[in-house]
Amino acid sequence: MSSQPEHPTLLIPGPIEFDDAVLQSMSHYSESHVGPGFVATFGETLSMLRQLFQTTDPASQPFIISGSGTLGWDLVSANLIEPGENALVLSTGYFGDGFADCLTTYGASVTKIDGPVGGRPQLPEIEKALSQKKYKVLTVTHVDTSTGVLSELKDLAATVKKASPDTLVIVDGVCSVACEEIAFDAWGLDGVVTASQKAIGCPAGLSISMFSGRAMEAFKNRKAPPASYFASMKNWTPIMQNYEAKKPSYFATPSPQLVRALNTALKQILSRPLSERFQRHAEVSDRIKRAVRDLGLELVATKPEDQAHAMTAIYLPETVKTTDILPKLSGKGVVFAGGIHKAIAPKYIRFGHMGVSVTDPARKDIDKALEALRTGLAECGYQKA
Repeated sequence: MSSQPEHPTLLIPGPIEFDDAVLQSMSHYSESHVGPGFVATFGETLSMLRQLFQTTDPASQPFIISGSGTLGWDLVSANLIEPGENALVLSTGYFGDGFADCLTTYGASVTKIDGPVGGRPQLPEIEKALSQKKYKVLTVTHVDTSTGVLSELKDLAATVKKASPDTLVIVDGVCSVACEEIAFDAWGLDGVVTASQKAIGCPAGLSISMFSGRAMEAFKNRKAPPASYFASMKNWTPIMQNYEAKKPSYFATPSPQLVRALNTALKQILSRPLSERFQRHAEVSDRIKRAVRDLGLELVATKPEDQAHAMTAIYLPETVKTTDILPKLSGKGVVFAGGIHKAIAPKYIRFGHMGVSVTDPARKDIDKALEALRTGLAECGYQKA
């Protein structure tokens, strides 16, 4: 049984429900961020990220920096691309558009390929775009939480390598790391940025990323200095390298409590084969999507191969409003999220199913949520045709 106070089950696409041990790690007494205890924990945590991202290349560089997942966009935009250089953004919704905006803010010349609502850009049009001009980076949102669309990475990275081998492949993995397969080395990825509060299962507040040796070389070879101070790889890389070597270092103060919570979360994740974790998320996702279809509802992500395994975006019946169903779900102790994609925002809701709600067999979060959805829709007057 959980020792947490009774509370509504949080099933939005992040933050997610947390394991007791992770939360208990947050209550660690105050300590120096350059003291031996914390330095050892931070170093171990950075090393565990290599296992999570599936990289054994010593040239790969992990970063753990205080901030939200959005800080990962700034890390890429401020360090890996210079003003006037070309960036190709593959967008499957709100967060792909946001990455494009961030790159533009730092002076990149951005070309955006939009997938249809509920779909993703296809390889032929991506390959065509890569043949038309030289791109410094290509970015892709692995799972866009505004649509629940999953972007395929393995064949995409191979296509980029074939069509434009110098282009860096950068992945927004905020809603995919620790629930979707990411084989950093095997697929030839150059960067994955994520955050602590989704499938990793740690409270919000940490920007987490991994960059390839090739990406770090691109940074070192830039002509202009980084366009950010706090998000500068020049400032952060030696700090991360020192901490991983168990040496105290300082640029800006980290959160010892959050890093300890992340350390606990990563130990839990890595205590079992990652393949088992990915498979479990897929099995629960399949069950949820079957249940949604059995209710006569449609998914925003239209094709099975484009559907994320850690969240589901669900179109509501025309007779049911978001403002009606969400309070009914909340009254049954379940919190879902409303829509945020500007083209369809009032028409759908979002169900996050990742982390301990999926992997802990003692929890009945998914059963509770599906029953709440069924009865909540009925109370809104909906009957399956």
